[in-house]
Amino acid sequence: MVFSSNVFLFLFLPIFLGLYYLSGQRYRNALLLLASYVFYAWWRVDFLALFAGVTLWNYWIGLKVGAAGVRTKPAQRWLLLGVAVDLGILGYFKYANFGVDSLNAIMTSFGLEPFILTHVLLPIGISFYIFESISYIIDVYRGDTPATRNLIDFAAFVAIFPHLIAGPVLRFKDLADQFNHRTHTLDKFSEGCTRFMQGFIKKVFIADTLAVVADHCFALQNPTTGDAWLGALAYTAQLYFDFSGYSDMAIGLGLMMGFRFMENFKQPYISQSITEFWRRWHISLSTWLRDYLYITLGGNRGGTFATYRNLFLTMLLGGLWHGANFTYIVWGAWHGMWLAIERALGINAAPQRFNLVRWAFTFLLVVMGWVIFRAENLHVAARMYGAMFSFADWQLSELNRASLTGLQVATLVLAYATLAYFGLRDFYRNAKPEAKASPVAVHADGSLGLDWGLYATRALVLLLFVASILKLSAQSYSPFLYFQF
Repeated sequence: MVFSSNVFLFLFLPIFLGLYYLSGQRYRNALLLLASYVFYAWWRVDFLALFAGVTLWNYWIGLKVGAAGVRTKPAQRWLLLGVAVDLGILGYFKYANFGVDSLNAIMTSFGLEPFILTHVLLPIGISFYIFESISYIIDVYRGDTPATRNLIDFAAFVAIFPHLIAGPVLRFKDLADQFNHRTHTLDKFSEGCTRFMQGFIKKVFIADTLAVVADHCFALQNPTTGDAWLGALAYTAQLYFDFSGYSDMAIGLGLMMGFRFMENFKQPYISQSITEFWRRWHISLSTWLRDYLYITLGGNRGGTFATYRNLFLTMLLGGLWHGANFTYIVWGAWHGMWLAIERALGINAAPQRFNLVRWAFTFLLVVMGWVIFRAENLHVAARMYGAMFSFADWQLSELNRASLTGLQVATLVLAYATLAYFGLRDFYRNAKPEAKASPVAVHADGSLGLDWGLYATRALVLLLFVASILKLSAQSYSPFLYFQF
């Protein structure tokens, strides 16, 4: 089941929210857990046992680590056991096929018989719930959160369906208080509905339209320079609107249930350095990698060379986390290299002025990274890079011209206009905190009035949401990109 489906919108979500608000406060976490397991089992019932098993394992390990004491040797042994099992599960399901295929390629090159392994199916969301489980037992070891004895709350944290499939990556220490006490107000529910609809529009209206363009360009056997750049730019926009759209929907659903999740995107394409980019893109993952991998490797405590090494290794492993493919490893190495270079050059990751040259160079680096991230293999990536930088023919090929529609071109232009507007607005906005949007405004004379601009905005979002539902019903299914990770 996915958010952008009629069964979720018109069956699962209304039933769940109805039961959720009809039930008492003490039963809502249990209901959320049950609904999350139904949501997950809709895809495959058999993997629900693995999901529950991982949850029980980390709950037990958390108790053992907590009982042993903060940062003690016994606690460290329990922690290492827990992390080893978690990574072993993730490694088997995510990398067994890749490892055997790579080994077989080497063996066949020497004339040896290859190993035969039944294809291992990747459980949806396993990377996210494994990472969240690891963060919990590490936080217990570090003393950042006490080990919980409430199995229902912990299981609901791991399984909470809004973020289960594609993030954001949550941490128990940030949500523990909300599981115990969270507010349910009309304003919060309304904010959640609006946020969910905004994400739905991003996904269905923009990302799904651009997906067709990107897929076609990357599939061309002899792309022109124009084809390659069109595909790269289409995928760059598609990935952002797809993934940030999912995050918006997850955050919106959380608000409907009284939870407030962390933001996952902050206009990343306005960045003027790769360091700044990773402070704005997939924030929940980048902070997880920093707190649980970069710092564990030593961070910047071991000298200059060690800092560069740790930055590079963190991004290399972050790339591998995305999938079992050499393309992800190269993509991680690409970003790790530039992070190390920028650290060496002392690049300011929070610029106060907008420098067009720095922005253009950073955006070029990001786009080049997305090409290999999207490519099925290194050969396809090399083909795209060769076409992009041959500068031989900027016209589109006949195959591309025949398939490209006016709607797709308009959507691509709209996507980048939207990115530019909101990105620059974010950069130049007033430094003082803005007042929370509310339908009731306070006028200069102290009287109260309605903020018709806010109502108009929400009305427009609602109309686009309805149009997106109609579009969804008429088109073929397009899964969220981050489901594969």
